[in-house]
Amino acid sequence: MTRINSWLTNILRWFDSEAGSDHLNAASRDFNWVRVLPFIMLHLACFMALFTGTSAFALGFAIAFFVVRMFAITGFYHRYFSHKTFKTSRTAQFLFALLGASAAQRGPLWWAAHHRHHHQHSDREQDLHSPHQGGFWWSHVGWFTCDEGFAMDERRVRDWLKFPELRFINRFDALVPAAAAVIIFGLGEALASWAPGLGTNGLQLLTWGFFISTVALFHATVSINSLSHVWGKRRFETSDDSRNNAWLALITLGEGWHNNHHRWPQSARQGFRWYEIDMTWYGLWLLARLGIIWDLNPIPPHIQEETRELDRKRRYHS
Repeated sequence: MTRINSWLTNILRWFDSEAGSDHLNAASRDFNWVRVLPFIMLHLACFMALFTGTSAFALGFAIAFFVVRMFAITGFYHRYFSHKTFKTSRTAQFLFALLGASAAQRGPLWWAAHHRHHHQHSDREQDLHSPHQGGFWWSHVGWFTCDEGFAMDERRVRDWLKFPELRFINRFDALVPAAAAVIIFGLGEALASWAPGLGTNGLQLLTWGFFISTVALFHATVSINSLSHVWGKRRFETSDDSRNNAWLALITLGEGWHNNHHRWPQSARQGFRWYEIDMTWYGLWLLARLGIIWDLNPIPPHIQEETRELDRKRRYHS
């Protein structure tokens, strides 16, 4: 009976992340297969592409939805909710939280709480998704399959708990991606009737525009956990093993400049030199020009000078 109750509670957590929170073992790192069934099914759903085929429109939609949601994750889940590197209105805060939630990477408060914990304990035993503690696969996909990964320490996000709309998105974190999937399917069906020349339909657009796009987005995001602490160059001697990687920066819109970020996480910009492409920063700069966000935290002069000096020394010794 105890096991059945545990299964039922984990199934409820698919829809309500706070279900049974009083009985959640936040210290357990055991694989919780019931809790992660939706994640597994999301990956399996990608194989529907073998039956739906593809089209230029479906592929273009998948790429566009990937980029837009990656910006919401990197610009807002990470640089705004986790580090507060700029300011915005409550309306924009809510809208970008919705867009980020559509990436199926759980709610903004959960995301920020875990990321703040990561910065405090980076690459030490308490760091749940460090590759130096659990290996590549654990840091990439394993850490959130356990109850410790599922739990959220509210003490780390007290600054955001005052917003009921953010708490709602965070609690019912499956609601937004489910709604996005329904809308995309409906769009595909509508286009099949109104614009048959596009060669798409509901199931095809759902498969490429949501399932494949979302899985690709997930793995690109968590590559910063699994790869950016083992693969790349270290400009700064930080207390962790964070590294800069230009390839990861390209697929994550700038997050691959991870050693830069760990040296000065308060900056809204992670590419510290002009040649370090940081697409998220360019997007934030544009939003600032439009008045949607403001007060972007700059790279302070002493960090700029430190960056230039370290680069000069590296060129001299190379």
